[in-house]
Amino acid sequence: MKLKYNVDDKLPLGATVVYALQWFILAIAVVSTSVFVAQGSPAEKLFYSQRLFAVMGVAGLVQVLFGHRMPLVVGPAAVLLVGVLTSLGAGAGTTAIYSSIAVGGAIVALLTFGGMMRRVQKLFTPRIVVVILMLIAVTLSQVIKNLIFPAGVSHAEHIFGLIFTIVGGLGMVVLNRTLNGVAKSLVVPIALMIGSVAYYTFFDTAEATDTAASLSGLFMSDFSFDLGLIVTFVICYIALLINDIGSIESLGAMLGLESMPQRLKRGVRITGIMNIVAGSMGVLGPVNYSMSPGVIASTGCASRWALVPATVMLALCSLSPDIIWVLTNIPFPVIGVILLFLMGTQLAASLEMIHSTQSVRSFADGLTIGLPLMVAMLFQIMPRGIVPSVIEPLVGNGFAMGVIVVIIMEHIINRSKAVESGK
Repeated sequence: MKLKYNVDDKLPLGATVVYALQWFILAIAVVSTSVFVAQGSPAEKLFYSQRLFAVMGVAGLVQVLFGHRMPLVVGPAAVLLVGVLTSLGAGAGTTAIYSSIAVGGAIVALLTFGGMMRRVQKLFTPRIVVVILMLIAVTLSQVIKNLIFPAGVSHAEHIFGLIFTIVGGLGMVVLNRTLNGVAKSLVVPIALMIGSVAYYTFFDTAEATDTAASLSGLFMSDFSFDLGLIVTFVICYIALLINDIGSIESLGAMLGLESMPQRLKRGVRITGIMNIVAGSMGVLGPVNYSMSPGVIASTGCASRWALVPATVMLALCSLSPDIIWVLTNIPFPVIGVILLFLMGTQLAASLEMIHSTQSVRSFADGLTIGLPLMVAMLFQIMPRGIVPSVIEPLVGNGFAMGVIVVIIMEHIINRSKAVESGK
């Protein structure tokens, strides 16, 4: 690929400002769509958003300078969002949830030592990757419904959610197909701005709130370890690892970079360490996002130095509660429709992967994909209290159960077919 600026190229001041602003806006959009997971009072939710922005900004900066050293956007992991929301729905406490996230981060970091990474990569066959991509979208469907049609609001707000789902969702598809260059990477930020303006044209603007920020509250004061939750999040981290490895490897291949094994190991290690930090601070952990290749292809700029000011600005935003309040005061229906679009693109990517890798060549191959999806949907809506409380966080997590079933299907029940097809 012919690029204006390669990975290690330093940029002129004017180009730095333009490209950094692009990455900054994209990073804000990525982080802002996950802050709704915060629990507690309005002041505590605002403080959660401040911590989340700080973690993502620092994680992005460390990755660019010392980790994989590539222009990759870092944001909250969607699979951890699924894990947190389903665990909360199962009655788990936030302390136990974020303690489990810290444990998962430690396991990811430890996998980068010795030859463990090579062994782990062999587990992820194309069919398993396809199913995990689909599972994230499927298990977020209930969350998306609750965002677009939240309980306790007026009928008019539900009508707005319905209209914006149709108009906004299809509008993002049209923008994604018609925009070129830098503008193509701004589909989500454009939807955020237009959707928020449209919503607050008809409904009251949310009132500004104080923050519960304090140095003593920056990190969790105590930890709680629940075996069922830890197992659940370890399974979630399998998907996070796939995402992280895929994002780093795909961009490295696209740019033809050298020393990719070292870049991959450093990048995944930083991801693990920053997930330990995130869990200790009581927020979602970071992962490298796979949208960066599309941004680079459309702009021609692959310089990692453009992300340095963008990540610094993201972290600095966390110091101002007023700025964070503005950046995160996005109506729930708008967030829901954007997640709907993003999960639609994820399903599209998984279907495209089935075609490109020829992952389904027989009925058994198709069942390896179909059964885990059905299992995930079933366990997602399973009534509470059926299984012992120690394993309820695991069994009640549709995503985790879907991953377990696809691994059993692929590597045990259909093992011979996987070996025969070279997958």
